[in-house]
Amino acid sequence: MTEGTTSAAAEGGDTLTRLEQEGEIAADYLEGLLDIADLDGDIDMDVEADRAAVSIISDSARELQKLVGRDGEVLEALQELTRLAVHRETGDRSRLMLDIAGFRAKKRAELAELGAKAAVEVKSTGQPVKLDPMTPFERKVVHDAIAAAGLRSESEGEEPQRFVVVLPA
Repeated sequence: MTEGTTSAAAEGGDTLTRLEQEGEIAADYLEGLLDIADLDGDIDMDVEADRAAVSIISDSARELQKLVGRDGEVLEALQELTRLAVHRETGDRSRLMLDIAGFRAKKRAELAELGAKAAVEVKSTGQPVKLDPMTPFERKVVHDAIAAAGLRSESEGEEPQRFVVVLPA
């Protein structure tokens, strides 16, 4: 192994270690939250792309629905609180992604399908397609699906009414 390779590997290792540390801090915070709420759940940690990913799973996913809320509103709030807990410990802004009872994974699949359908429509008509307002997470998934289909997309509007416009190539 050359010296340059060692340095690059060490830098990658530092990033991985930082993301793993974020996951550990988040897991500790969420375990405390589950204890306070008297809810059963297992915490799964991973590193996806360039962010820590933490999931709360349970045999009784129905019980965890309280932590997801209507349309994931409680999940979004818990994700922000978890990111703040990580920030408090590390001093760094976290991009950690939280999933509870598979809500985000299911939502990601639905949104990818929505993006793919919009791409097909734009390719067949040659006209831009405006989608309904979405959260930042939802827009990111749709933008990725549009890019995978070989088209461009933009976000327009102001929160909370910000939406994706799919554009012809």
